[in-house]
Amino acid sequence: MILIGRNLSPFVRRTAASLNLLGLRYTQRPFSVAQNAEEIRGFNPLGRVPALVMEDGEVLVDSAAILDALDDLAGPDRALVPPSGAARREVLRAVALAVGATEKVVGAYYETRRPDGLRWAEGQAKQTAQAQAAFAALDRLAESGGWLCGERLTQADVTVVAGLDFSDMVLPELAAGRFPALAALRDRANALPAIGETRFQG
Repeated sequence: MILIGRNLSPFVRRTAASLNLLGLRYTQRPFSVAQNAEEIRGFNPLGRVPALVMEDGEVLVDSAAILDALDDLAGPDRALVPPSGAARREVLRAVALAVGATEKVVGAYYETRRPDGLRWAEGQAKQTAQAQAAFAALDRLAESGGWLCGERLTQADVTVVAGLDFSDMVLPELAAGRFPALAALRDRANALPAIGETRFQG
């Protein structure tokens, strides 16, 4: 399999970490949406990452769809999202909070990149507050000292680690010590080579 995109994107990173955790072999083409737009559109007409080229040549786009396919490949005993029932709903709820927080971080960050006079301060503040609220909810889940959804690491943990690390890289003041339990979970997850080795080195 071939993973398209670089791990600066938290959505590419959560895909790379999931591939590692599931023991699925892949190579990576670290294309940048800014510098390699044409190459990326060859895999995804939206020009977005990640995309994943499967062994049979099928191309999957959007990290949610990719991760669902990877869990299917790995089988229910190894999947990072439980296959059914209350356990599945619990993990998916936490994943939704983590994805939502990450998307709001991305939005707030893009506001900082607009030219002077075109930045929407109120919009950035709203997105920042939304991200903080979602991270706070996840921080409460992490207070147990285990993983977010019990004793087993799940996709919720992978996704929030990618999102929180991205936030600390591009908007370090957003978290700024506000979520100690979540930060501790992040550090524990990053100590696992399958996750820690996917941190963006740029």
